[in-house]
Amino acid sequence: MAVTRRALLRGGFTVTAVGALGATIPISAGAAGEPKAGPNAVARPTMHGCAEWGARPPNGTIQVLDHKPTYIVVHHTAGGNSNDFSLDHAFAISRSIQDFHMDDRGWIDTGQQLTNSRGGHVTEGRHRSLEILDGGTRHVMGANVGDHNSEIIGIENEGLYSTVDVTPQLWDSLVRLVAYIAQQYDIAPSEIKGHRDFNATECPGEVLYGRLPELRDAVGAVLGTPVTQPYSWPLLKPGASGARVLAAQHLLRARGAAVPTDGVFGTSTFAAVRKLASANGVAYEPCYAGRVADESGFVGSTTWPLLVRTVRAGDSGDVAAAARTLLANRGERAGGDVLVDTAMWRRLLS
Repeated sequence: MAVTRRALLRGGFTVTAVGALGATIPISAGAAGEPKAGPNAVARPTMHGCAEWGARPPNGTIQVLDHKPTYIVVHHTAGGNSNDFSLDHAFAISRSIQDFHMDDRGWIDTGQQLTNSRGGHVTEGRHRSLEILDGGTRHVMGANVGDHNSEIIGIENEGLYSTVDVTPQLWDSLVRLVAYIAQQYDIAPSEIKGHRDFNATECPGEVLYGRLPELRDAVGAVLGTPVTQPYSWPLLKPGASGARVLAAQHLLRARGAAVPTDGVFGTSTFAAVRKLASANGVAYEPCYAGRVADESGFVGSTTWPLLVRTVRAGDSGDVAAAARTLLANRGERAGGDVLVDTAMWRRLLS
């Protein structure tokens, strides 16, 4: 069972692989720490520990779980896109995040396990994260994905990637880092996720999230592992329009919400989603690295499962209308008795 964030707060062979932007990524059997050995072992990337960047001591005991994480989760800090690519700047970002998490959020330490700067410098987030990662058998409990922190290891990537792309330095560093984590914990590339795959949040930004299939492929190439791309629930927010918004509006109406069916995500749709989430005990879990706009009415990974239900041939009403909208948008027709089940909803919405 996943441990909730709230519970937490209470208490030499060498070859190369080509990165997605053309950089070569070393694959080596010998490196610092205790990375796994073998003919295709991924070199341990340079990672700067808490002592190097001047971290404050934690305000409580760092919890180490006696199991591996299941997922690698990509975040963005949702802050400025600095052109300072220096190591000193990366250290300053790490201190700023720790101060915010400890002083404003009241956490015992930095929430994420690792931070990746726009200059491609990787720093340790929560204390002991590097030590435990290098061991490859246990997991430092962080605070970066609500209600899933016992399952994930999180990477904050400096910057805001809703409309602009990451730097080449950050990207190539991210590929190396994720490949190393995947190797250490035997995590398949399909389990590389974004924050929004667990909570209804913009994080890690539309652009960076859109590159996760590319990241999975790049990591799979480094590891020599086949990659299966998963279907994901989409994120809908104010200003969105189209078939998926129209489908969401029909599904909200089926739950009793008084929203239009105009295919435009406006204020009434936002309010209806927020009310639905609250009524069903879905906690508000936004991006954690900095202060962000209100995301409480976004339709996302925690909302879609509340909305979708099986539609069978001959069904009518708003749920059936939502299904027909998505099928028509893809130029598809359903056959057999079951028109749309949960798995098909996810595929149609991806």
